[in-house]
This record gives sequence, C-alpha cells and structure tokens, in this order.
Amino acid sequence: MQPTLLILAAGMGSRYGGIKQLDQFGPNGETIIDYSLFDAIRAGFGKVVFIIREELRQDFEEVFGAKLAGKIEIDYAIQALDSYVPAEVGPVKRTKPWGTGHAMLCAKNHTQTPFAVINADDFYGLEAFQLISDFLTTDTDDELHAMVGYEVKNTLSENGSVSRGVCEVAENGNLISVIERTKIYETEKGEQPKIVFEEADGLTPLSPETPVSMNFWGFKPSVFPLVQHQFESYAIANIDSPKAEFYIPTVMTNLIETDTGHCKVFRSRSAWFGVTYPDDKPTVQAALKKLHDEGAYPAKLW
Repeated sequence: MQPTLLILAAGMGSRYGGIKQLDQFGPNGETIIDYSLFDAIRAGFGKVVFIIREELRQDFEEVFGAKLAGKIEIDYAIQALDSYVPAEVGPVKRTKPWGTGHAMLCAKNHTQTPFAVINADDFYGLEAFQLISDFLTTDTDDELHAMVGYEVKNTLSENGSVSRGVCEVAENGNLISVIERTKIYETEKGEQPKIVFEEADGLTPLSPETPVSMNFWGFKPSVFPLVQHQFESYAIANIDSPKAEFYIPTVMTNLIETDTGHCKVFRSRSAWFGVTYPDDKPTVQAALKKLHDEGAYPAKLW
C-alpha cells in the first residue's frame, strides 16, 4: 500500500508576512510544496492530504488541483480551532491554530495508510522522501515511527532566529527525546559556528552537528488514537492559553516516555532550506534555480 503525505499548511505566516505556503520560489513560479510533491511522487507516495484552514481551500484547489490530476490522489483536511477539542471546555477563544500535532490529528479521517508529515514551507530533497517512503512501506512494527534529522548548522536563517526540535539520539539510532526550541540562532559564524537557543533563563549553546527535527516524520496510522488522547488532555489544560501549541515533538516525546511508541532517526545528506522571513526568499530562489541548472529537477516540474 502506497504511503500518504500530509502537508502542514494551515500556519498563519506571522513572521513571513503573508501566505508563504503559496508563494512562488521556483524559476517557473513553483511553490516549495511543488518540489515536495514532485519528490514524493518519485519516492512512491500515492496520496497527498493538504492540512489547511477553511479559507485557504479554494486557493489550494486552484494552485494544485489541475497539475496533480492523474499523478497523485488529493484530499484536504481542515484544521479548525475547535477540531477534537472536548466539548466540556466550552467555546474556543483563540485565533492561532493549535500547532503541528493538532494539525496531524485533523487528518485522522483522511489517512488510512502509513504516512509522512512535512511542513509546507520547507525543502527537504528527494533522499529524505525516499528514506521515509522505504521505511513506511517495509516496516511492520506499528509502534515504530521515524523522522529525518538534519544538523542544526544547516537549518538556520541569516535573517533571524528559527524554531527547531532539538533531538537526542541513542547509539542504536532511535530517538531519546526531542524538545522544541523556539529561538535558535548563531552568535558567531565561520567553520565552527557558535549556535545557541534562547529562553527566559538565558542562552544555551548547541553543537553545530546537533540533530534537529525539521518536521519530517513518518507514522503508522495506529498512532492517531494516542495523539487524540494526548491532545484532548492538552486542550483541557490550555484552553485559556491562546498561544499554546501542541507540537509533533510533544507527541513523540510522550510516546517514548510512556513506551507506547519509538522513533528511528534517519540522517539525510540532502540540502535543506526553508522560508521563515521575507528576506529568505532570494536565497531559496537561488538554491532552487541551481538545482534546476544541475539537473536535479527538470526545466518544468509539471
């Protein structure tokens, strides 16, 4: 059975200042999602589910519907603010989505196969899709999931701090823990850059080779009931915190700590780049043009 690709595309883009999920970066006006879809199809994925806000559905259908027809099955999951929130907590008073873990849960009824989850605004490269696809189509352990990790030094922006899931990995290649750090940046550049994450109690150094999650995950469908249980408890505890977010790393950490799931970490050699700030756009455009020029992608994707 071919795996499914879930694309997290409901974010507000507050730091970018617009709907970066649909912004054009490739030499022919391609979005970053176009490259993920192209690579996913090459790697054997059979279905894509766009996880979006209701007001974006028409735009996504117009941008991707025709070009994907006959190439991959398309579906849409809506990340509504009250989705999977227990009714007893009352009305949800927030404008910001609940986060990536909640977004994944919103695709529960759209996903029957093993599946991967990615960000809409990150470029991962073909190798990452092939690694996850091979895992999802061959591994039969319902409690073993996977992620693709990147070295933190290769995931930074020159235009401001970034959020990353900082990972600790065991000798056997399985994830020990992943903690979302929302403000990571360089304090010194060079061959041995100095990188820190900032929190209320100060700065903590990170080794440049520290593996981080770029939200490229592979899951078995059996994870959904566990995620739903986790989120319901989280929503009850945070219903009065309008900025609280339920992250996929939170999901995975809970699975590991409760021994209800484990995660294999793959290291990708593929180039990663993404868009956090408007000033990141020229860098991404240049990187994509270079890949086309080198023959990694055809002159036109579709």
